[in-house]
Amino acid sequence: MLTGSELLAKVKELGDVGKSEIVRACGYVSTKKGGGDRLNFTAFYEALLEAKGVELGVSSNVGKGGRKLSYVATVQGNGNLLIGKAYTAMLDLQPGDEFEIKLGRKQIRLIPVGGTDEDEA
Repeated sequence: MLTGSELLAKVKELGDVGKSEIVRACGYVSTKKGGGDRLNFTAFYEALLEAKGVELGVSSNVGKGGRKLSYVATVQGNGNLLIGKAYTAMLDLQPGDEFEIKLGRKQIRLIPVGGTDEDEA
């Protein structure tokens, strides 16, 4: 998928072709379960806006697919408790970040290793 100045140059180069052809030529295509192509217009337009200097930023209340975050986690059938990428992105957490698990009465607190209970971002 093209981004930045490469994306802008490709869009300009393609000129008056249809929107679908532009999205496809810029690489914003994924494969559906059935084998067909899906054009990712939203990702394309977001990249185009960013290339033009429009910062969309990370919204604090929107997760995958633009759904509003519920701030509720449910224990899965296998016993795991999944937090989700939208929440970790809001805190700028990276793979490998470690947390100490503090268990209370019907609560779980995650404290960054080296942090304290009182630290709040």
